[in-house]
Formats: sequence, structure tokens, C-alpha cells
Amino acid sequence: MEPEMGAWSVLEYVAIATETARSGSRFYLSSMQPQLAKNLPENLNAVLLDGKLTVTTENVEALEGVVKDRVCLLDPQAEVELCPEDGERFDWFVFGGILGDDPPRDRTAELRKYGYQGRNLRKLQMTTDTAARVTRIVVEEKKSLDEIPFTDFPELQINKNESTQMPFRYVKDADGMPVMPKGMLDLIKADADKSLDDLF
Repeated sequence: MEPEMGAWSVLEYVAIATETARSGSRFYLSSMQPQLAKNLPENLNAVLLDGKLTVTTENVEALEGVVKDRVCLLDPQAEVELCPEDGERFDWFVFGGILGDDPPRDRTAELRKYGYQGRNLRKLQMTTDTAARVTRIVVEEKKSLDEIPFTDFPELQINKNESTQMPFRYVKDADGMPVMPKGMLDLIKADADKSLDDLF
């Protein structure tokens, strides 16, 4: 876990924790910097106090109940695609900060040394909350990746005259819109405003 947590990451982690708790599973933020673990952003701390999140400075290997053969590492370089049967094979699904970068960086490398079995979610880059959402749909709802409706590189309307294209794959909702964390669209709009201000 990086020493600082950006606003985008906070919204993604809140979404993951909330959705994971709703499904009866648990979300761990491991390898946290001690100072950050003690001073979580307010909305993430609220999720922690609500019992939907576990924060620890320990790495995955040190977590109680972790059995190596029952851990799946979500890895874009893995040769095998995640499938519904993996819900029976694995108890833990590890996301190593590998998602949500544009362009993507291989930050999974440090986790491969543990020898976990890897699975991919195909080639297109996803945000971290989307990857967690897709994994849950596959292993808990028993849907293959082919059965999940996706929208790729959606264009978001910022205002009447401006739009921005997101460089990621998202799950598509019933209205055909990308599923995003609560507050994310407002954050994207605010970031777009800042970028415009930088021009003047």
C-alpha cells in the first residue's frame, strides 16, 4: 500500500468494502503504512467503524486463516482466466494495486514471489473497484466473464460543452451507464475543472 491515499482510491475502497459486506464477504486493506492506518480518510474510517473493512499493516502472508493454495492473485499476466468454479477453489482474492493505472504498471510483481495461483480478468484495464466487482460476480454469482455486461472507455459528460473519455473497462448498469463509486463522477468533474484552470 502506498504511503498516501488519493481521493479516487478512497472512493473505490469505500465502494469495495460496502459491496463486499453486502454480499457477506470481507474486504482487507493489507500492508498499510502505519501512519496511514492510524489516520484514514474520514469516509473510509466510517466504513471501518461500521465493520465493513479490516485495515492491517501486515501483508497477506501474515493474515490469520490464509492458506497459500486457497489464495488467488488477480494478475493481468496470468495465463488462466477467472471462472465461476474458482469460487470453490479459492477463499481469498488478492488485488495488488495492479489496476486503475493508465498506462498500466506491473505492480503485481512483488506479490508473484509468494507463488499464489493467478487469474486474469482479460486484457482491458479496469479500476480497482471494477475488478473487485467483476471478481465477486464471477465467483459468487457464478457468471462467466462473457455473461457480464461491460462498457469500455465510456465518455462522460462533464458539462454542456465538455466530455471526457475514461481509459478503463467498467461493468454496465441497466441503463447502459458505467458502474462507479458514489461521488466518483463529481470527483472526475472537479478534476476536469482543475485541469482547465491550469490552462489560464
